[in-house]
Amino acid sequence: MPTIEVFADITCPFTHVGLKKVVDELDPNDGNVEVVVRAWPLEWVNEAPLEAAAVETKVHALREQLGADAFAGFRADTWPATTIPALNLAAQAFDVDAPTGLAVSIALRDALFEDGRDISDPAVLSAIATEFGLNPPSNEVDDRVQADYDEGQRRGVRGSPDFWLGDQEFFCPALKLGHDDEGLTAEFDSDGFDAFMTRVRASMG
Repeated sequence: MPTIEVFADITCPFTHVGLKKVVDELDPNDGNVEVVVRAWPLEWVNEAPLEAAAVETKVHALREQLGADAFAGFRADTWPATTIPALNLAAQAFDVDAPTGLAVSIALRDALFEDGRDISDPAVLSAIATEFGLNPPSNEVDDRVQADYDEGQRRGVRGSPDFWLGDQEFFCPALKLGHDDEGLTAEFDSDGFDAFMTRVRASMG
């Protein structure tokens, strides 16, 4: 069974859209493919967490230009101060198995972007952990989170989300992003997404 690895940050709105599109297309619950979301904390890459105002601009562009309805609960006033405990929780879930890890990874993003919950709040993380039969995560960096980041650096991960199928890289295959005089431009990348899906399905045999 092939494995898709996704290096991604929880607070990245492009991942929220792109990951769901891939999961909806492939339905990993059918057992034909594994999707493993690996930690790529942008607060380490950029040496500071993403700011709510900057993400709000991207969310607005995705809503307006793509008609994306996956950000109904976005709230700048509940924006997380850090993603590390949430990434720790996702890592713990992947230690159970890939389906549990993927489900928790999506649940964390849903909580943030669709429910407006602060995923750095221990109470929020504890509730999600309980839902999946997991322990509340530590604030200390999980070894798996660190290992994911180190591996991403070794591979030369370009940003979030960066999809990998074996040694083949597909950076943000669902979206075509750019800038014009008014700011961010975004559209669904049907050609890029189809090429990615073709490679994935070919690897399924």
